[in-house]
Amino acid sequence: MSLEQTLTVERPSATVRDWQSVARSLDSTLLKADTTRDQAIALCEEAARYEMANVFVHPSYVALACDVLRGATTKVGAPIGFPLGAALTTTKRFETEEALRLGARELDMVMNIGALKSRDRRLVELDIRGVAEVAHAGDAVLKVILETTLLSLEEKIIACELSVLSGADFVKTCTGFSGGGASVDDVHLMRGVVGDRAKIKAAGGIRTAAVAIRMLDAGADRIGTSTAAQILRERGAE
Repeated sequence: MSLEQTLTVERPSATVRDWQSVARSLDSTLLKADTTRDQAIALCEEAARYEMANVFVHPSYVALACDVLRGATTKVGAPIGFPLGAALTTTKRFETEEALRLGARELDMVMNIGALKSRDRRLVELDIRGVAEVAHAGDAVLKVILETTLLSLEEKIIACELSVLSGADFVKTCTGFSGGGASVDDVHLMRGVVGDRAKIKAAGGIRTAAVAIRMLDAGADRIGTSTAAQILRERGAE
């Protein structure tokens, strides 16, 4: 798709969304360095109560989260190469293998951003493909974090294309650790690039229901947030 075509893709029309439908789009996330065991448990219990899509916790809490969520519809996810994306592909693959072994079923890997900005497209592609192979062999979903706040318009488009080419199931905006966050314009751009070849996760700075709904209306399939329960209460959940 050309740049001109990408920028002129029609925006999706707004949809009426009740709190239950919003809940099914939420990845409730707690990835602060000082996250405690009790906080991880509380996150899981809250997500199960509202039947959210996923919880995302540190790899060291994946087994714990799987125990808490046994029998629930909510899945457990883990970050890979987080938050910088600069780890070796072999390291990312090992992280993926271990996360799968512990029970994670969705994996959000950070793209090698420096390689992308160095125009080393082959390294970027092989890095994603290496993780995608492991994830898909374990029947897991792979999301690739582009860190859009650090990228130019051209780099965002290239990052989306390389992610899809390399087997990503989702492209994701941000980690939330590099300043800034998701934007409606970026979600719209990403949808224009990937079309129906991949799904989109908006994350980074999404703290209110109003912002989450705008992201979904722009074309996001999933929302990553550390304020998931608050968002649902704003939509009428009790």
